[in-house]
Amino acid sequence: MTETNKWMIDPKDAVMLLIDHQSGLFQLVRDIELPVLRANITALAKAAHLAGIPTFTTASVPDGPNGPLIPEIHACNPNAVYIPRTGQINAWDNPAWIEAIKKTKRKTLLIAGTLTSVCMAFPALSAVEAGYKVFTIVDASGNWSRMATDLTLARVTQAGVMPIDTFAVMAEIMGTWNRADAMDFAAIMTDHIIPPYRALMESYDKAQSVAHKGRETKLDRMMPQAAIHKANAPHKEGSAAKH
Repeated sequence: MTETNKWMIDPKDAVMLLIDHQSGLFQLVRDIELPVLRANITALAKAAHLAGIPTFTTASVPDGPNGPLIPEIHACNPNAVYIPRTGQINAWDNPAWIEAIKKTKRKTLLIAGTLTSVCMAFPALSAVEAGYKVFTIVDASGNWSRMATDLTLARVTQAGVMPIDTFAVMAEIMGTWNRADAMDFAAIMTDHIIPPYRALMESYDKAQSVAHKGRETKLDRMMPQAAIHKANAPHKEGSAAKH
């Protein structure tokens, strides 16, 4: 079996960390549209569950203005474990959070959080300092401005964190189409990340159906009779040239 290189995700070594995706904090997001953000987070929760990747969530004062976690995460990943914290802004400052990650014995962390420049960045910087391989999933993290996101990405990459998007995470977790659950992964992609891909799949399925069963639409019934006779008439090449 080919070993995953250090720049890529090994699903067997990965932990999914979904941090502070809270309805109150979502009110502050300006660098990505909320439906897109929620869809990407939902896709990650589903993919982690499908791939058996340990998933931990947490929320910053959910009984305050930051609000509760969006329900999609735990609804789509019933194995995800919620770890409460006692006021820490940086989830990595919560001993229970670190302990849960250590117990997995995995060293690759896939981190998304809202807001990007705090909830995502602070744990990512702390984790890379602690010796973990860290990927930050940018389009599953929302921020209060594009400028803040740009600054954050410059900061975390200089520290050795690797930014990535949701679709790339999905592809690296999936690894191959030659697997029994390949179409389950495809369904997550088409439902939440790239809806146009569903149209491509539908067109392909129809083309295969035509190839095996024939055309559904009988075009000869729709064409004028003169056009049918002309189309069916034998074409004599070079006949004009002979005359």
